Amino acid sequence: MTFSFQRRTAASALAALGLASALGAFATQAAAQTVSDIKSKGEITIGMLVDFPPYGTTNAQNQPDGYDADVAKLLAKDLGVKVNLVPVTGPNRIPFLLTNKVDVLVASLAITPARAQQVQFSSPYAAATIVLYGKTALPIKSGADLKGVRVGVARASTQDVAVTKAAPEGTEIRRFDDDASAMQALMSGQVDAIGCSVTVAAQIAKRVPANTFENKFNLVQQAMGIASRPGQDDLSKAMNEFVARNTANGELNKLYRKWLETDLPKLQ
Repeated sequence: MTFSFQRRTAASALAALGLASALGAFATQAAAQTVSDIKSKGEITIGMLVDFPPYGTTNAQNQPDGYDADVAKLLAKDLGVKVNLVPVTGPNRIPFLLTNKVDVLVASLAITPARAQQVQFSSPYAAATIVLYGKTALPIKSGADLKGVRVGVARASTQDVAVTKAAPEGTEIRRFDDDASAMQALMSGQVDAIGCSVTVAAQIAKRVPANTFENKFNLVQQAMGIASRPGQDDLSKAMNEFVARNTANGELNKLYRKWLETDLPKLQ
């Protein structure tokens, strides 16, 4: 009797394990997304920043707007589906993608070797120059001059990496949740300088008296790609085709000029 019970229990456990494995395999298949999956769904969910104007911002109706939003809408139009724009932050944008909260990222995500180990990037659809922007009175010409200076950056951003690389020992790097927080820290005097894009620097310049701050030196020129999950080769191929087609026909340049008032840089 005991032996029979144990055998039934063991059989039940094995069956449960088999069911769990099957469900696990099903979940993996469900997460493996293709262009056909998106078209069948009739909607593509795209993560984007809303604190990185003019690439990502919000409009008067508090809806996502900016260059990235327009690129995302153009991508959905090309695929023949609706677009669902989901606001993300610098630190959580890759986790949102990897945990299936969004289908792809059009989130000003700079293409770096470290990130390329986590996500698949399309060819570049945008670029931004990252600068060290600080008080005009401070004599800063290079990274070597940052010793003893309080520098703010958005955590887990390209500017965070660039400032960390350029700053000598003795630099006080303060990390904030996003560019908006770093901007506020600079304008309120919590930091002496920040690492930011030239577009963020231009936004600050509009809000303070003339000659309060200035671009000190360029940190890096970053190319940005549309990101999809690893192994989604079909979707990644479609993203590359989208970028190539809309670069060739001038649509991306039209959107770039709309938001940045300059031509889209030549990107490799």
